[in-house]
Amino acid sequence: MEISAPAPQSWRTATLVASSVAALELVVLLIVGIALVAKPLSAHAKEAALTQATGIAKVPSRPEPKSATLSRGETSVLVLNGNGVAGAAAATAARARARGYAVSATGNAARNYGQSVVMYRPGRRPEAQRLARDLGVRLVGPLDGITLRRLLGAQVVVVLGT
Repeated sequence: MEISAPAPQSWRTATLVASSVAALELVVLLIVGIALVAKPLSAHAKEAALTQATGIAKVPSRPEPKSATLSRGETSVLVLNGNGVAGAAAATAARARARGYAVSATGNAARNYGQSVVMYRPGRRPEAQRLARDLGVRLVGPLDGITLRRLLGAQVVVVLGT
């Protein structure tokens, strides 16, 4: 009877390989999970920043259209100076006109703004987003209490901040 040396423990190698694959799958699942959770959280953070910058909370209303229904020439814009720099509203109004927008008027905002913001009437969010892109303004939100009479028929308002 012959006694031979025990066979190498191949089950240990298989266990290490399986554990490594499971750890890699766990890391991939964590990355995907974080990505899925981060998107709604960043949208919430952006909404909170807009609320803090404009001083108004988002009011639920009818759903906004997905795309602009007015052309640039049909979109009436009111430009308000909220930074105190003389001529800032006129200069921005000229930039808006150069992009094809109809500027209804320029003037001064009732208070100073820390950041520039484009505000819109209900149903005009796509137009406001397009104007904000055209002028390089990052914040877009609903009107913050500007009366309809003060709008002078404008659909969107650009308030210049510091």
